[in-house]
Amino acid sequence: MKAMVLSRIAAIEGAAAPLEPMDLPEPEPASGEILVEIAACGVCHTELDEIEGRTPPPRFPVVPGHQVVGRVVACGAGAVRFQPGQRVGVGWIHSACGVCPLCRSGRENLCPAFRATGRDVDGGYAELMRVGEDFAAPVPDSLSDLQAAPLLCAGAIGYRSLQLCNLRPGQRLGLMGFGASAHLVLPMALHLYPDCRIFAFSRSAGERAFARELGAEWSGGIEEQPPERMEAIIDTTPAWSPVLAALRHLEPGGRLVVNAIRKEDGDRSTLASLDYPTQLWLEKEVKSVANVTRADIEATLLLAAAIPLRPEVTAFRLEDATRALVELKQRKIRGAKVLDLARP
Repeated sequence: MKAMVLSRIAAIEGAAAPLEPMDLPEPEPASGEILVEIAACGVCHTELDEIEGRTPPPRFPVVPGHQVVGRVVACGAGAVRFQPGQRVGVGWIHSACGVCPLCRSGRENLCPAFRATGRDVDGGYAELMRVGEDFAAPVPDSLSDLQAAPLLCAGAIGYRSLQLCNLRPGQRLGLMGFGASAHLVLPMALHLYPDCRIFAFSRSAGERAFARELGAEWSGGIEEQPPERMEAIIDTTPAWSPVLAALRHLEPGGRLVVNAIRKEDGDRSTLASLDYPTQLWLEKEVKSVANVTRADIEATLLLAAAIPLRPEVTAFRLEDATRALVELKQRKIRGAKVLDLARP
C-alpha cells in the first residue's frame, strides 16, 4: 500500500523532507480489529509537533494521521461491530486500558495506557490502517468523507473544550486563534447555546474575517481589547502570550480552556508577567483539555449531522502531505486541510 512515512525528526520545510512516500505491506487485522480502506485523513497541527520533535513518536518509522475516514474491508477474529463496506471514522484515541479508575469513570482520554493513532501506532497517511473495532465510530451518511475527517480531532477536541467551558445560553464565548478547531466550535456553540455571543481573536486578518462570516459578533487581534469581557474562552494557539491576554478578557468566575497538546518554549518567560489582580483573581479558572474519548467523537459526528455542520476544507493528494503541513505551519489556514486519497 502507498503511505507517507515519518522516519526521523526534522523541520517540515527542510530540504530533506522527513515525510517520505513508501510502499508498505498491507496490514492485517488482528483479533477484535477491523481493516479500513482510507478515503480521507485530516491534517493536524499535532502532526507538525510529531515531525519536528516537540511531541515525538516513541518509534520510527511511523505513519502519521489521526483524522481518518474510510470503509471497512476486512474484520479480524471476533470483530462483529461493523461489516465490510460500512463507513467509519478513527480519531486520536487508538486505545486505552479500559480498567483503570480513569477509564471506568469515563475519562479514558487520561488513561496512563492511552495510545494515539498516528503517533504510537500507524495512522491515516496511508491507503489502509487497522484499528480495534471499539475505537472506530460510524460516520453519518449526511457527511462526506472530506467533511467528516476534521470532525474526528479538530471537531471532537473542540466539542470537548466547549463542554468544559460550562457555558450557558446567552453568555459570551471567546476563541483565541481561529484555525481548524475554532471554526467548528463556533457553529457548535451557536447551536447548543441559544443567543451565545462569539468573540474571535487571531493574528490573521483572513481568519478574523472568516470568523465574522461564520457568525462571530466581534473579531480582533490577539492583544486587541474586545468590547466586552467573556464568561469563557477557548485558547487553541501554540503560544503562551494568548493565555495571558485571555485571562484579562474573562469575567470574574470565568473559565479559560486551553486546547493545545503543547505550548512553545520560546515565549514561556511571558508567564512571568502574569498580573494576579487583573488576570487570575476573582475566581477565574484555567483548565486544559487532553485528548478525546470515543464518546466525544461519536457525539461530535451526531451533532455535526444535526446542525448541520459542514467543515470548510482544502483537499490535498496523499503525496502532497508535506505541502499541506508547510502551509499549516505558515498559517495559510481557512478551515481544515484534508488528504483526499481519491484525488488524482
